[in-house]
Order: sequence, then structure tokens, then C-alpha cells
Amino acid sequence: MDSYRPWMLIGGYQMHQEKILILAKTYPAPSGRYDEIACVAGINENGEMRRLYPIKFRFLDNEQQFKKWQWITARVNKAPKDHRPESHNIDADSLECGRQVETGGNWESRRSWLDRIPTFENEDQLEEARKTSQTTLALLYPLADVRLEITPTKNQDWTPEERERLSRHEHGDLFRPEMVNVPILRKVPFDFHYKYIVKGLGGIEKEQKHKIVDWEACRLYWRCRNDYGQRWEEYFRKKLELDLGGRDLMFLMGTMHRFPDQWLIVSLIYPPKREPGFEAQGRLFD
Repeated sequence: MDSYRPWMLIGGYQMHQEKILILAKTYPAPSGRYDEIACVAGINENGEMRRLYPIKFRFLDNEQQFKKWQWITARVNKAPKDHRPESHNIDADSLECGRQVETGGNWESRRSWLDRIPTFENEDQLEEARKTSQTTLALLYPLADVRLEITPTKNQDWTPEERERLSRHEHGDLFRPEMVNVPILRKVPFDFHYKYIVKGLGGIEKEQKHKIVDWEACRLYWRCRNDYGQRWEEYFRKKLELDLGGRDLMFLMGTMHRFPDQWLIVSLIYPPKREPGFEAQGRLFD
């Protein structure tokens, strides 16, 4: 990275360097332009939310493959073709990983950053913030009666068009021949949704439902599938329903570029409950 210049021109756009704490990484999806991409989101040192792309995470060098709750430094610029204020393009070649924010002290260091994020209690509030202040990354909390819904996807595997996009890297890259050794992305053959109860206008309770696209949850599916075979759902539900039920669960929500009023759960945030004598138990998915 050019450490002597706080900004530079790349692709005709002026990019500047930012330090960003990673809070979300979604499971990769086929991309017409980039083979596959993952949506990454975080918060910068000034407390501003950032959505970063394009990031072909599985093709990054090992020392660039950041983790959730890890600081990164990279050159970014406001995405010119995305009206969402948090959306920024990133120069992946400039990406450097820094320290991780640990869970010690009952998550107090992490909570200090969560406290800076816009927080709402239901989708109606999210939508109002999107319409009035263009907020498209926010926390949803508190939640009640959280339940997991699992449904098979319409197509259990990639379509021929999607597979063609994902396999383009197999033809090699003159500058990055190691990309050929990255296996084709596996499709998760199920959709995962959280259903939960919120209080709407007039205090009336209603059920809401959102799709989970958090990479951690999808990685957990493959782990349960590999370890328990046909019994995978029993252990998957235990983690996402029972284990999270004992934590201070919140969702980092994000909208879709093409469908601005559709909110997805891009990251599961699960600090321990703030109770006397309650000790942090570490990462749920480790």
C-alpha cells in the first residue's frame, strides 16, 4: 500500500484511505462482472457505516482475508452508481488487516461501536429511516420470540448461467494464477429466515420475517451437514435458536441495491446478556 498518499486516482475516481471495523460478511453470490462477490459492511473510525464492494473474498490473499470484528485499512470512494450513502467501492489491492476487537469485558469494547450504529425495533422504523435519511445499514433490536424457518431453495444447485459465472476463474488469471486452485462456490440449498415478534403502531404485536445471508450462518450449515449428515437441522437449529436465545441477539440489517425496500439480515450480532456475573462465552460459531 502507498502509505505516503492519503488518496489517489483509481479507475478515474479519487479514492481515500479509511480504517473500517468489519461487522458483516455475507455468503458469496454469483456476479455477472466479478464471478462472485460478498457483501461486506462495517463502521469507520468516525462512526460512519460502510458497505464495501467489490470484494471477492475467497480470492483474496491469505493475509487479506479479514474476520468479523477485525479492523482493515483500504482505499475507498463513494460508489458512483449506488445511491445508498453507505455504499463505497474498495481497492482490494490496498486492503490490509489490523487488530481484532476482542470479546473481553463482557463485550464492552465491541458494544462501544455498536452503540454508534442507528438502531430500530421493527421494520416500519427501518423503512421510515430509509425514506427520510437514506439509512440502509442499521441494527434491529430488541427482538422477541425469535424462531428459525428453513425452506429448500427453488433450485438446489446453481443454474447453468450461474455456474458459468462462477467457473470463469478456472480459466486462470495472468496476474493471479493461484485463483485457479479456488474451488467453485457451493450453493446452500436452503433459505434461512428469522421470524420474530415486534410491537408496531399502537403497541400492537405483529410477526416479521427476514432472510439470513450472514456467511457465518451459511458456514454453520456446511459444518453441521459435514458433521451430522441427515441430522444437520437438529444441530443447526440448536445453535441459531436455543444458543442465541440466551444471548443479547440483534440483527445488522441491510437493503438490496435493486430492491431498496427489501431488508436482509446481513450479520448476526450476539453479545452476552448484560447481567451481574455473566461472563462472555466467546464466539458462537468457533
